[in-house]
Amino acid sequence: MGEAPSDAELARSLDGGFVSAHADVNGTRLHYVSGGHGAPLILLGGWPQTWWEFHKIMPPLAERHRVIAVDLRGMGGSGKPSHGYDKKTMAADILGLVRHLGHDRVDIAGHDIGGMVAHAFAANHPAHTRRIALLDIAHPDERFYTYSLLPRPGRQQVDGDIHAGPGRFLWWFAFNQVPGLPERLLAGRSRDLVDWMIDYLVEDPGSISDHDRDVYAHAYATPDAIRAGNAWYRAFGQDIADEKTYGRVTAPLLGLGGGEGGHMLLQAVLPDKGTDVQVALVPGSGHYIPEEQPGIVVEHLTRFFA
Repeated sequence: MGEAPSDAELARSLDGGFVSAHADVNGTRLHYVSGGHGAPLILLGGWPQTWWEFHKIMPPLAERHRVIAVDLRGMGGSGKPSHGYDKKTMAADILGLVRHLGHDRVDIAGHDIGGMVAHAFAANHPAHTRRIALLDIAHPDERFYTYSLLPRPGRQQVDGDIHAGPGRFLWWFAFNQVPGLPERLLAGRSRDLVDWMIDYLVEDPGSISDHDRDVYAHAYATPDAIRAGNAWYRAFGQDIADEKTYGRVTAPLLGLGGGEGGHMLLQAVLPDKGTDVQVALVPGSGHYIPEEQPGIVVEHLTRFFA
């Protein structure tokens, strides 16, 4: 694992005048990178990544928006408190940041865990939500309890090989629930985890460079960082309970699915989650669509958030 540059250096490397900063909100400290001009657009990433997962789409989006890419509670340069990893609390973090930056109503695009937080933001703070985009994810609900601990032959594995199955075996949903053990197993080995996750879920492994993987590996290199990232998964039970109390999202909602699996899932799930829902396929992409197909993602987001 090579030496990773600082968030400030990464921000300066992007066109659009991006800068790295911090804000104390909702009882925690959030790191964010902002740049560009126009209506505010919040970008929220997921596990095991950081705000940097949006680096390919931030400069073109900044031509029309004030782009604000955030490290969630527990991620990267943000605080890693002992609690508050349910998505409703994390959405309140984002509202605190929005207000700290002097905005009232924002657009939000979230990928992976960030998409869950984006949905919670729209559900709990509709007056502050203009439009919302969910990238290859939906908010936890009761179907999460149906995910199998054993890979299904022919779907999630072929002849015992989970890499050969057309479906995805979500073993890490269970692994990240185990208290204490992941920190001991993964500390100092985060690059192994990052490489495995990317290579398993990506269409073209070359679309996410060694440099990018080093950035993510450094962000999850310590036991504290591993514990905080796992806490997003350990809060799924609370997230599922909270989701039962939410009404349908009233803000216009766009779902972008990478590959047939993600697209089909969003097509099946999202129409019942909102009153104005669009779902689109991002061809040639796996799970990490902002990095795999940045041009297509920018095209969709630019049109949707116009």
